[in-house]
Amino acid sequence: MRTQTKVALLIGLVCVTIVVIFSITVYFFVNKYSYVDFYKRLEARVRIASQYYLEPGSLKAENVKALKDQHLEKLENEKEFLIELNQKTSITSIINEYKFPSEFVTELLNTGKATEKEGNLFYAGAKHLKNEKVFLIIVSAENYYVSHHLLFLRNLLIAGISFVVILVISLSFYFSRHIFSPIRHIIDKVKQISTENIHLRLDDSNTNSEIKELILTFNDLLNRIETAFETHKNFISNASHELGTPLTSIIGEADVSLLKPRSPEEYIESLKNISFQAERLDNITKSLLFLAQTGYKDKAITLERIRIDEVIWDTKQVIDKLNPDNKITVDLSLLPEDPKKLKIKGNRQLLQLAFANLLNNACKYSNNKQVTVFIASSDSQIIVTIKDLGIGIPESEIPFIYDPFFRASNTKLYEGYGIGLPLTRNVIKLHQGQLIVNSVLNAGTTVQVKIPLYLQS
Repeated sequence: MRTQTKVALLIGLVCVTIVVIFSITVYFFVNKYSYVDFYKRLEARVRIASQYYLEPGSLKAENVKALKDQHLEKLENEKEFLIELNQKTSITSIINEYKFPSEFVTELLNTGKATEKEGNLFYAGAKHLKNEKVFLIIVSAENYYVSHHLLFLRNLLIAGISFVVILVISLSFYFSRHIFSPIRHIIDKVKQISTENIHLRLDDSNTNSEIKELILTFNDLLNRIETAFETHKNFISNASHELGTPLTSIIGEADVSLLKPRSPEEYIESLKNISFQAERLDNITKSLLFLAQTGYKDKAITLERIRIDEVIWDTKQVIDKLNPDNKITVDLSLLPEDPKKLKIKGNRQLLQLAFANLLNNACKYSNNKQVTVFIASSDSQIIVTIKDLGIGIPESEIPFIYDPFFRASNTKLYEGYGIGLPLTRNVIKLHQGQLIVNSVLNAGTTVQVKIPLYLQS
């Protein structure tokens, strides 16, 4: 059964159940009250009858009877009985003569007052003592309200319940169809999306906040999936090229060397070329493996309390040894006075690798022009900014700089594999930080690294 049908039936069942319970309750209490009210009316007539039957003075009795007939509604099949009890009168004789219910007569004689119902005929009676004589005054009548009005109420409630059942079920199916219509539209739209047209997105014009949130969430998921697909395609394309180039060079160099006998010098030169390409292949492979490891969010790394300025100085010393011609300057003007605002929880080796990649790129793509490093801090994070005066990155290519093996179109004259920046971003992510790159073509690049402070409890 479809969810839409289940919801409609559930709503209908709940509403109908409430209406039925309400109707039964109304009928029960009205029916009960009608009995109580009718008994009171009979008892009032018993009291009035005792006055004009037993009170002395025919004039007064006639007046009471006249007032009773004038002001009291005549009940259906109403009868009055005045029975004088004597030694010959018994319960059986009364029952046989007047056809009263036996329980009613017994209670009346024992307690002096009684009410009873037999079918649609109601009885009320009282025992009176007058001039040392005992009289029973009994009034009987049919309850017209029960026989007619309650029957009408019952039929009306049944008709009302039937109408409500039809109305509620119809409205339930209508509203459930209306509520599920956006979801059905989403399902139809999602069925149209595949790997060939993954650029399609759901229309978020729906005003329903929950449905709109669902659409935005799904569109965001599609954005991430599309990015993953594009990254995957770029990775395969670039990886096959980067790995294929040194392999082709190694195989070609070996084939050429084996075509004919050569001099020792030629073999040495050929082995040097093979060794160079093999080393390049080894670097690419290691970089790919390390990139995959750092991209795994649940990978356990050892974190310790370290000072970010110490990491920067240690990284600069490494760069100075590898590239003595660099012009890296660490600007201390923004350095916080409180040393606690320089401490983070991180892995020293990974952070040195990340900052080494950033500083190497700054020096390489600026041809060893001035590179400035700023260290600043806020109440919640440390901000390291690296500025260079290099070739910059074309604006249209900035969204792709974190794709493995991607290299900007203006970097063909510079060596590299396009792995350093994606690797750096993964390291920063492992430290719950952010990597922000801003660049202007032929004017330089500014990289910001934001890492949360180490907050002591």
